[in-house]
Amino acid sequence: MQRGAGLGLGLGLGRSEGLRLLVFAGRPPSADPAVMTDSWWRRTLCLAGGALLAAAAYLLYELLVVRKEQELDSKDAIILHQFTRPKNGVPSLSPFCLKMETYLRMADLPYQNFFDGKLSPQGKMPWIEYNQEQVYGSEFIIDFLEEKLGVNLNSSLSPEEKAVSRAITKMVEEHFFWTIAYCQWVDNVEETKNMLAVSGPLSELLKWILSHVTGSLVKKEMYGHGIGRFSKDEIYALMEKDMRTLATLLGDKKYLMGPKVSTVDAAVFGHLAQAMWTLPGTRPEQLIKGEFINLAMYCERIRRKFWPEWFVDVEDFYYDGLSDEPNSPSQLPDLGLYSHSDSFPEEPSTLSQSNTSPSLDSDPTGRSLFDSDMEADYSDTEQLKC
Repeated sequence: MQRGAGLGLGLGLGRSEGLRLLVFAGRPPSADPAVMTDSWWRRTLCLAGGALLAAAAYLLYELLVVRKEQELDSKDAIILHQFTRPKNGVPSLSPFCLKMETYLRMADLPYQNFFDGKLSPQGKMPWIEYNQEQVYGSEFIIDFLEEKLGVNLNSSLSPEEKAVSRAITKMVEEHFFWTIAYCQWVDNVEETKNMLAVSGPLSELLKWILSHVTGSLVKKEMYGHGIGRFSKDEIYALMEKDMRTLATLLGDKKYLMGPKVSTVDAAVFGHLAQAMWTLPGTRPEQLIKGEFINLAMYCERIRRKFWPEWFVDVEDFYYDGLSDEPNSPSQLPDLGLYSHSDSFPEEPSTLSQSNTSPSLDSDPTGRSLFDSDMEADYSDTEQLKC
């Protein structure tokens, strides 16, 4: 009887239910067909429920407590909480996580990654810890770091340029973001699902649950925002307008506000990188690798300067309309401990020049993608070439 009770508890039943199950299971088939049918259904439902509970528990484990906090001296260290690296080699499928980590590299601040999936109290990612202080929201994180550590990527900008930077950032984060999220988690959810880094015996089920739950949340929030009330074609039309605006603002400049990176570049790169490297064959990839090629050059310039360990196949740089191959395995190492932008050597150029297509080593103005930040403007550079 005790074994029956144990079986019942293991299947999610109480002690009395487990005893009843054992009793019914011991009766011959002819004893009571109605009771036997009821017992069979109970066992089936219990097994199905147990499987679902196991899947949910495993998902919570993967997302919330997959990485135990290490015994490290975290004094004066920036601890960046973000989602686990995806499998396609891109640092993050979240534009805001990629923005924040890129900003830390641009500002040359040492940091420590925690891929624990632990959301902020507002239910957002990313967030940081610094000397026992917790800061949430990328904008507030940047303000906090500027005040605490004295860094400022916008120090060379005029008040008008700072205002333009903020306007661009808000367009990208409050409008363009939703069109990218729609493409990732609604229109191409199956492709995005395959990029998720979930392992284990139930990985496929867990990836399906996670991707479709995320897609449902995106649709709900988009509807509340207002942009989700438009049709698919209208959403993509809005996306194109935003990308065209960015391409026009960038023009032939090295970065959005001129020859030096500023905070707005981290935000814009975090979002454009999704179109560039996570949405093969989609409308945003067609636009950024086609009509708005200066945005692709811009993304590649930032990737090479601040993410040299991030591998990108050169053949995928231009959109040819034929690429439907699945994403290659990630070649991005897990740089979880005090990653530092100056710890990576400058990546040498191995690409040959072509007379029929733009060189990947330079943008349409002829300036190298590897150029360090220059104080001189473009006209000064042209004079130096004479």
